[in-house]
Amino acid sequence: MGVHMGPLEGIRIVEFTGIGPAPFCAMVLADLGAQVIRIDRPGAARNHGDVLHRSRPCIALDLKNPADVARAMRLIEKADALIEGFRPGVMERLQLGPNECLARNPKLVYGRMTGWGQAGPLADTAGHDINYIALSGALHAMGRKDVPPAPPLNLVGDFGGGGMLLAVGILAGVIEAQRSGKGQVVDAAMTDGASLLMAIIYGMRAAGAWKNERASNLLDGAAPFYDTYACADGKFLAVGAIEPQFYALLLEKIGLADSPASWPEKKKQFAEIFRQKTRDEWCALLEGTDACVAPVLDLDEAPRHPHNVARQTFVEVDGVVQPAPAPRFSRHPQIKPRKEQSTDYTDFTD
Repeated sequence: MGVHMGPLEGIRIVEFTGIGPAPFCAMVLADLGAQVIRIDRPGAARNHGDVLHRSRPCIALDLKNPADVARAMRLIEKADALIEGFRPGVMERLQLGPNECLARNPKLVYGRMTGWGQAGPLADTAGHDINYIALSGALHAMGRKDVPPAPPLNLVGDFGGGGMLLAVGILAGVIEAQRSGKGQVVDAAMTDGASLLMAIIYGMRAAGAWKNERASNLLDGAAPFYDTYACADGKFLAVGAIEPQFYALLLEKIGLADSPASWPEKKKQFAEIFRQKTRDEWCALLEGTDACVAPVLDLDEAPRHPHNVARQTFVEVDGVVQPAPAPRFSRHPQIKPRKEQSTDYTDFTD
């Protein structure tokens, strides 16, 4: 399945093409050296800028054709793991479900990515990120007071609670299979994962340190020292000076005396002060200090920030600027993602 140096070198994964969290999981594992082969539909359109398809080759198989199903199974027989993101029952109807695959490859870790999970009252219904995180309590907690909750892109369900946790589950399953010789199914549901991401908030709620109302708590924009503020040029600063010593430094730097004023009153003072300079003028004064202030960068600015440039946090692949693989490993130089390549099934029959 090709050679890609990294800490997961030698791990073989078969991915059935999907959207969002499943290809994100495959991308993360491929970036780190796993030998991933993606199976797509014949004639599927290719998107030059589809970052989620990087670092692994793609072959076209018609899974309604028994001969191509057999070809897919031959790949699965040699794999450590499988990734699929269809609705429950789809892979079973293709004769590629867990029972069939584990019968042919008992050590296989069968990774399943869905929104609602493989079982439960909602398992067979459609949905998207916003629906899954709504059920977890996460969506209710995000946004300003007295307005509808703000969708946090599709980061919390699809990618954080979905694809990333599926990657963790697959790696855990592969490690265990190396000890036991037995594979298993990983049931990764985005609503489960989004709920897990809320662990600290549920803990604070149980301890009486978190209110159920939006914008009423330490980390949801209520606190003057943990929010974003508009500057003179219409751009924004992110302030996160939670600890007393960092907050004291922030007050000193912006010339504001500490006082027993309420959070809303203090936020008004902060807003008035930050509107007096441009974002970059404030950064010249505050960035790089322990005042815990950073510019709110847009998608064009972020790759050019000096810290991101120094760490090569963004890379360019075939003309597309994109986030680099993460995390970093001391014995493996920073891995460069590769452009997706279409290839022939015969390249993977060894």
